Order: sequence, then structure tokens, then C-alpha cells
Amino acid sequence: MKEPEFREAAPDDATAIVALVESAYRGESSRAGWTTEADLLDGQRTDLDEVRGLVGGDDSRIVLAIDGAAVVGCASLRRDGDAAWFGMFAVQPPLQGAGIGAALLRECERLARIEWGAVRQCMTVIRGREELIDWYRRRGYAETGEGRPFPYGDPRFGLPRRDDLSFIVLQKAL
Repeated sequence: MKEPEFREAAPDDATAIVALVESAYRGESSRAGWTTEADLLDGQRTDLDEVRGLVGGDDSRIVLAIDGAAVVGCASLRRDGDAAWFGMFAVQPPLQGAGIGAALLRECERLARIEWGAVRQCMTVIRGREELIDWYRRRGYAETGEGRPFPYGDPRFGLPRRDDLSFIVLQKAL
């Protein structure tokens, strides 16, 4: 597949973004790709309120990867001082492994550096997702040694299937 085009999400994109993120992380549809969390979490990964809150903010945005008229990937960026926090990263499950995610990650790094003057990009990843963590390592991200607890009891973040979930923080100098 050729490299996708990119654009900033608009409020009208919110429903498509939620559907894309849910398909990449939850339920049987997510098993068509390699980033699924279906064995770790049930319930939702995001919702319209969260997406709408990120779209068009002064310190947040969602970047879309577009192929023709189709949204094939998305990622959120949130500015926090000299850092950009990367999240809500999703590629249509059947297209995972085709380079869309790597191109989208590079585009988010570029935007964070040029538009916000960010000197580093950070993210949280569920501890133990070694294949995913290795993917980020190959793109220059490193563990900071910082951890974050999983928000058990808050269904907005999913319904855990295990009681040992937590996050690690990864970062890359921009």
C-alpha cells in the first residue's frame, strides 16, 4: 500500500474514529490485526465524548490517515509542556503491518515537533505487550522507568479480564 495522506480530524469524524478504535482493540474484529487487546479487556476503548474532547482543542488533536476517502488510521496528540502525548493509535485491523501505523507515528512526531515545539513524544502502553513495545523500540522509543496504574473500576477504559494490568511510559526525543 502507498503511504496514506494525513489530515486533522474534524468533529464530523468522531463516529468513524470511535468505530476504527473499537475495531482495532476490542472484540473479534480486532483479532484480524496484531494490536488487539481482546484477551486483556472487554468493553469500550473510547467513546464519542472522549473523541470530541480531543478534536480541535488548543492542546489536543486527532490525526487521521486517509486512503482515498477511507479513514484507515488515527492517533491522538495531547500537548503537556514540552511533551506531546501520543495515544488512541489505531489502524484498520486487516491493514495492520502495511506501514500505515509507522507513517502515522512519524507524522504525529513531525506535527508535535513543528507545530507545538515538543522536544519529546510520550505514551503509555500496557505492561507485558512485548510485541507492541518492541515495535515502538524499533522506532526510537525507550522505557522511562515510570509506571502508571490501570484505572480499574472505570468502565470508560474497558473492563479488565485480568487483575494485573498496568502501564509503562515510553518516550522518544524529537
